[in-house]
Amino acid sequence: MERLTLEQYREMVSEIIEFKNLYGSLPEYALVDGKKIHKEHYIDMIERVNKFVLEMGRNPRTVDIRS
Repeated sequence: MERLTLEQYREMVSEIIEFKNLYGSLPEYALVDGKKIHKEHYIDMIERVNKFVLEMGRNPRTVDIRS
């Protein structure tokens, strides 16, 4: 898996936020369809998606796991 669909990405972000709200810190990794995405990679993904939305005014169709 090289990229996530927008739906997979949104679910991953929801789970990360839920974990943060429960435990007060970000998880070391996120699991998406059995694929482990390490903290530095999912933080990078979130930053890239936010930048894309600000610049393009819309959500991306897919999100690359690594830039």
